Amino acid sequence: MTPDSENSSSNLLHEEIARYSRHLIMPEVGVEGQLKLKNAKVLLVGTGGLGSPIALYLAAAGVGTLGLVDYDTVDSSNLQRQIIHSMEYVGKPKLESAKDRINNLNPFVKVNLHPEPLHSANALGIIKDYDIICDGTDNFPTRYLVNDACVILKKPNVYGSIFRFEGQASIFYAEEGPCYRCLYSEPPPPGLVPSCAEGGVFGVLPGIMGTIQANEIIKLIINRGESLIGRLLLFDALDMEFRELKLRKNPDCVICGPNPTITELIDYEEFCGVPAIEDVAAPKLEYEDNISISEFEKLRNSDRRFKLVDVREPHEQQISILPGSILKPKDQIEDMLED
Repeated sequence: MTPDSENSSSNLLHEEIARYSRHLIMPEVGVEGQLKLKNAKVLLVGTGGLGSPIALYLAAAGVGTLGLVDYDTVDSSNLQRQIIHSMEYVGKPKLESAKDRINNLNPFVKVNLHPEPLHSANALGIIKDYDIICDGTDNFPTRYLVNDACVILKKPNVYGSIFRFEGQASIFYAEEGPCYRCLYSEPPPPGLVPSCAEGGVFGVLPGIMGTIQANEIIKLIINRGESLIGRLLLFDALDMEFRELKLRKNPDCVICGPNPTITELIDYEEFCGVPAIEDVAAPKLEYEDNISISEFEKLRNSDRRFKLVDVREPHEQQISILPGSILKPKDQIEDMLED
């Protein structure tokens, strides 16, 4: 018997009873709760650092349908934290890697793939078919897009973010509490908040925050415990410290307030002041803006006099030292312009 052909949404198969036995003996879950998990549909926006543990734990818990949104490919630099992927999938789509890993973990889970960037034109069409939306993204345009789409469609948005050693988690659900815009009405100026690629991220941090998000999703599905609606959980991995902030609805919120000025999805790249996704993939540089290593070697061996300035941070220079260079982090570059 195969999971797809025999798995009814109104009962548990013998194989499922054995698989979820540790859930079934808990009165807070039981058969009723496990059936709720089996019938639930959860959309994960992103299968990276946060999406990896979320997808694995939701699949292991028996969430019946998982939707995955991603358009990226697996890179070896992902494997330090994106535990759903492996070396054999480097260069291949992340969705392919994630789906195979989920199916290998639990064949009773249906996986829907959405291999495209989430944007204003497709967000409502994708999100409407799911019960709970989980934001595992790392950029502000998509965070505001997911929030606004969830408010419009009246869906809970299980949020998480990570940077270096710090993480945040909450549930933004305008039907019962504040939305993301109630907390952050405006995005930060472009470039003010570095990405994980620029600032780094502690490898285990997305695992900690992702499992918190998965925990909150499961609690929402089985309707048990106190959720993070109206609460922002802050985590510092260096000090091993959790803090909590109480959140309230903003009565002047532009989308979930009593007099909303946003009633449909907008251009979120323009709103956040960043280039569109298709514009940032491959920046065009003229020859004088960029030279190859071989061209640089010819220049260094020539009679031309020049100064080679390394604008990385000291800890980044330790990765690879450029002989004969002057270390001057980019935020100090103005100090030497007269030279």
